[in-house]
Amino acid sequence: MNTAIAGFDWDSGNHAKCQQHGVSIPEIEGLFTRPVVLLPDGDHSATEKRFRAIGRTATGRHVFVVFTIRERTGERYIRPISARYMHRKEIASYEEENPHL
Repeated sequence: MNTAIAGFDWDSGNHAKCQQHGVSIPEIEGLFTRPVVLLPDGDHSATEKRFRAIGRTATGRHVFVVFTIRERTGERYIRPISARYMHRKEIASYEEENPHL
């Protein structure tokens, strides 16, 4: 993704949904400051483009985040939709496919 991001778009709806699996807001935001694999997630929304970010937190935990980009006052914001820690099999697959990360 080659667009400048002004920050994150949080409200009570996505804040609660993202923390439902124990991933903290600082972990989610911090994930985007590190190398991540970005994939489209076209199967889950007909009204907006969604993406999946897969990477590691600063403490090394593997996280999976679904998000969209929202534009407001000419700036772009990451709006996390859901987040969870990855399962063992997902981690093994991720590390095999992305040895450089």
